[in-house]
Amino acid sequence: MTATLPPLFVSHGSPMIALEPGDAGRFMQRLGRTLDAGWGRPKAVLAVSAHTTAHDAVLLGGARHQAIYDFGGFPPALYQLRYDAPGDPALAASIGESLGLQAIDHGGLDHGIWTALRFLYPEADVPVVPLALTPEASPTQLMALGGRLGALSRQGVLILATGSITHNLRLLMRPAPGGQRPGEDAPEMPESAAFRAWFAQRSAARDWAALADYRQQAPGAVLMHPTDEHLLPWYVAAGAGGRDDAPLRLHAGVTFGCLGMDAYGFGPEAARLAALLDAQPAALPA
Repeated sequence: MTATLPPLFVSHGSPMIALEPGDAGRFMQRLGRTLDAGWGRPKAVLAVSAHTTAHDAVLLGGARHQAIYDFGGFPPALYQLRYDAPGDPALAASIGESLGLQAIDHGGLDHGIWTALRFLYPEADVPVVPLALTPEASPTQLMALGGRLGALSRQGVLILATGSITHNLRLLMRPAPGGQRPGEDAPEMPESAAFRAWFAQRSAARDWAALADYRQQAPGAVLMHPTDEHLLPWYVAAGAGGRDDAPLRLHAGVTFGCLGMDAYGFGPEAARLAALLDAQPAALPA
């Protein structure tokens, strides 16, 4: 295995991605195959999601995990999907001890984690250690936390952050031509396109100050993120990758015209991952 795994951020979008993968799901299939080919299976995944939160950073060190259906109003088939993955209590305890974080004997994967992992590692054979997000923390504080986690990437642990690069569910209810709600393939709102482009440009420029101050500097920031939690995992993964290498957008996409599905890689191995992804054939049907 190559010494350093690239920390990742993926946009999980709606829970329906598990049944209707779309471009983002197919990208994550290809991403899993590419990681296997280039780095081998990680010894564990440290997962940070917008949907597992706590006032303080807490590691979930349960020996087993199951999918949590933390949503409502979706087709019955979605609630029949399973993702039964092992945990790693010893790793959770070790991380907690080294970083001064609490590790608790608790299992469960929120939909931001298990929908992504079903594409990356469908056999559910990689141990998972979720790290609860602290949504009251600032981007700068979360980047510092990520920096403390960065050594795990050099020890065979994949740091996987999940959220959404834009996330305002109220916009899904906006009227479209004909009075209907916008469909999954609706044209992208200008505000969404401007925000996503700004984020990619500031990332490529390693403009950490602007990225940390996105709510003041990014176009349409408050409209695209009325609350922070779906973007905050990005900063944990970015911190784990370090400041020397520019975050790379590995996938760009949008659903419903406003829900950004971009994915990013971080750290010194992100460029190699991007090159390997470009060389990978299209993903198999989900």
